[in-house]
Amino acid sequence: MGKKDKSGSKAKDKTDRDAADPATGKRGRAQAHKDKLSKSDYLDQLQPLQVELNNMARWLQHTKRRLLVIIEGRDTAGKGGVINALSETLNPRQCHTVALGKPSEREQGEWYFQRYVPHLPAQGEMVLFDRSWYNRAGVETVMGFCTPEQTDAFLRHVPIFERLLVDDGLLLFKYWLTVDQAQQEERFAERAEDPLKRWKLSPIDLDARSHYQAYGEARDRMLEATHTRQAPWTLVDFNDQRRGRLTLIRHLLDHLPDVTVPPAAIEFPPLKRKAKREHFGTALKPIPSL
Repeated sequence: MGKKDKSGSKAKDKTDRDAADPATGKRGRAQAHKDKLSKSDYLDQLQPLQVELNNMARWLQHTKRRLLVIIEGRDTAGKGGVINALSETLNPRQCHTVALGKPSEREQGEWYFQRYVPHLPAQGEMVLFDRSWYNRAGVETVMGFCTPEQTDAFLRHVPIFERLLVDDGLLLFKYWLTVDQAQQEERFAERAEDPLKRWKLSPIDLDARSHYQAYGEARDRMLEATHTRQAPWTLVDFNDQRRGRLTLIRHLLDHLPDVTVPPAAIEFPPLKRKAKREHFGTALKPIPSL
């Protein structure tokens, strides 16, 4: 982990043909043409980052800080994959993933942010939002699930809401995962053909294919209104999902204090007698192994 300056400049992502520079949000073709990272190279680079993530988690507990990471992006961008890479080696009692479904009838009549507030992190916790209140600026706006007036109000209120969170001490990071349409189509096709990924493909996802440009315009408007000094956006190129995960995790760690909190010392003496086999004093027995 290490501190770096956070830019307050406006995030721009106007040209969807090119890949995004993860540090600046600017587009460039060189990154798009890189060879995709192999799985073995990815795992080699991920392992030390996950060690750092565990140190960061101990730092959160030690300082009682609260960390919220918002992961947004188009369908198939890779939100679930990077959230899994961030959380898979952390204590699930400390690191929570929030992926809310369609709001209930009651929730539709609440203050818009109300359903999200109970999921914010408590002291020492890290929360990962797989989509967030920014649904209103994206899918709800493009697919007509809210009115233009509701979108306008949301974009006015978000900077105020997030400033209140940050002023209260919350560590807030907002990431937008970028993906070109050709790559998105390839991933949609993979989901349609793979029975283990079919659940990821919803009717709304299929309908979104014809709204790629509209989603881009809604995204740009959202970035313009909500990229603030207190809560800036960071754009990360996810045309190569493995590279994107590593880039995002590295950015997160580099923008948190570089403080090492050693793990608690644990004494692990050998058993005083020979290890025993597990024995059941009932009629119940383990099922046959495959």
